Amino acid sequence: MSQVLIESVEAIIVDLPTIRPHKLAMHTMQNQTLVVIRLRCSDGIEGLGESTTIGGLAYGNESPESIKQNIDSHLAPLLVGQDACNINAAMLRLDKAAKGNTFAKSGLESALLDAQGKRLGLPVSELLGGRVRDGLEVAWTLASGDTAKDIAEAEHMLEIRRHRIFKLKIGAGEVNRDLKHVIAIKQALGDNASVRVDVNQAWDESVALRACRILGDNGIDLIEQPISRINRSGQVRLNQRSPAPIMADESIESVEDAFSLAADGAASIFALKIAKNGGPRAVLRTAQIAEAAGIALYGGTMLEGSIGTLASAHAFVTLKQLTWHTELFGPLLLTEEIVSEAPVYRDFQLHVPRTPGLGLALDEERLAFFRRK
Repeated sequence: MSQVLIESVEAIIVDLPTIRPHKLAMHTMQNQTLVVIRLRCSDGIEGLGESTTIGGLAYGNESPESIKQNIDSHLAPLLVGQDACNINAAMLRLDKAAKGNTFAKSGLESALLDAQGKRLGLPVSELLGGRVRDGLEVAWTLASGDTAKDIAEAEHMLEIRRHRIFKLKIGAGEVNRDLKHVIAIKQALGDNASVRVDVNQAWDESVALRACRILGDNGIDLIEQPISRINRSGQVRLNQRSPAPIMADESIESVEDAFSLAADGAASIFALKIAKNGGPRAVLRTAQIAEAAGIALYGGTMLEGSIGTLASAHAFVTLKQLTWHTELFGPLLLTEEIVSEAPVYRDFQLHVPRTPGLGLALDEERLAFFRRK
């Protein structure tokens, strides 16, 4: 049997409209930009991947433009001509030649896995060890900033059985106003829903100590990245004193970061993101570190479209326990699709396909329409 080689890698920037602006502490997204990766192999199989950031350089070290440039100029040439079936060797080759670039590498690894799954007739989850569930519960972000509107939206989501976990992005506004807003929503929803907050590093430690106590005492279930990732000792102190568990997100920019955080006791929960670890295989290494340290897990998102969301989902369905569920709602934020069949959300869960690869196909016309010229 002849060796299957990688023949070409194409990175395409796609700009898609969203149902509403998505506000973070450091940036407000008016649309979402994806980098779609098409990896073509000598046996005629094409693998799909996605590299997506939230807010580009306002959030992290990679932007859609830099991802495409680095794939085109540096990473793709390293893959062309390599064995398409040996994903481990391909990714080690990239890691040796290029430091960081985890978002770009994640999309490439996803495309390699998608191609291999199609080749073998297996879903990607089975290439990652085997699924233990077919669906993942998904949180929804309430982002209008208007308390009454957010309560009405949450109640609607509960009624149609799409979400019963809600996250609020806070930190950009005055802290007391933010706390009042969050607590009012929790009081309105009561035990029918879990309410969490994401501060995106916006508070200093002095503010966080008081705010985390108030949030925890008022039934908020989880507080995500309240202070800067650089303030490691502050994260440790906060994790010890907050009545609500602290989740590390921006603090994890690599598998090595996860090990260091676990060793220091800086968080009770880890947000797992394939983009920040370098791919579905890499994020499972972070999960193994957390599990060994007794740290709970949460399936995070960079608000990827359908391709990146299902790449994450195929990894997450292999985990023994995902205590805090996921936030893989990225496709629901978009008003347009570039795949022929969108992921299925039903009965509070994202249902993960059992078809070969990621379980997706591109809609070529829609891709051509929304790709950046």
